[in-house]
Amino acid sequence: MTTRHVTVGVDGTLIAVRALDRAAEEAVLRGALLDIVYAVPDLDEAGPVLASAAARVRERHPGLPVTASAFEGGPVQALVQHGRDAELTVVGTRGLGGVAGLLFGSVSLRLAARTPGPLLVVRGNHRSARRGEVLLGMEGDADADAAAYAFAEAARRGVRLSVLDAAASRRPAPAPPALIHADRARDDAVVRVPTEQAAPRRAVAGLRQRYPQVEVEVRTFDSGRVHSGRMHSLLEATREAAVVVVGAHGHSHRSGPQPGPVTTALLHHSHCPVAIV
Repeated sequence: MTTRHVTVGVDGTLIAVRALDRAAEEAVLRGALLDIVYAVPDLDEAGPVLASAAARVRERHPGLPVTASAFEGGPVQALVQHGRDAELTVVGTRGLGGVAGLLFGSVSLRLAARTPGPLLVVRGNHRSARRGEVLLGMEGDADADAAAYAFAEAARRGVRLSVLDAAASRRPAPAPPALIHADRARDDAVVRVPTEQAAPRRAVAGLRQRYPQVEVEVRTFDSGRVHSGRMHSLLEATREAAVVVVGAHGHSHRSGPQPGPVTTALLHHSHCPVAIV
């Protein structure tokens, strides 16, 4: 599928309906087609669920183009194939199996590892995609793709972007660039740069220029706070957010790829949908 589209997995469960509703809102925001996918062992089983899903979307968003198709096989293969060129792939967190039950099983880990584009995991109380700020949870200086996605989301929604640096206390403070001699100044004054803000500001500086309309708040955690305290602050910030964005950090495990600690905590406890980039 080469048309700009948002792909969503359904399976007839309540959480899949919530994922469908959110995916439809995301497609409207992007001016994209909504691609509804149902992975089943027997294609004859898919008709009622797909028809119901498509009808729900058309009733709520009459002008939104919609396709609905069954995939004979597993949900990972279905969503990887349909989401290969998608602007966003959307799944739910719990259910009676299939796509909606992805989050807590090995299927979800394989999907996160194989999906080339952003993956939105719908959890927490459903709220409109247009309500609430966008959060960016930074685990390190390599989160360029996640930061770019978060800025684009904030611009698309017309909301504030809050950058929460979850790795601030693990990052060594920059060396004495904190003291920059003002050679071009008339006197011998020394300009002091707040080092605790330097790293996150460097990471988002170029994006601020690209998205001047986005209001940005950068928050770092006190270096004396333990990891659980920093994580609690990030989770609390998800209560009123439209979405929290994190990079797809992970590590290998004998059971398959595993997400990083910040992503794992958000997937289990976030109060809003989690976008893994």
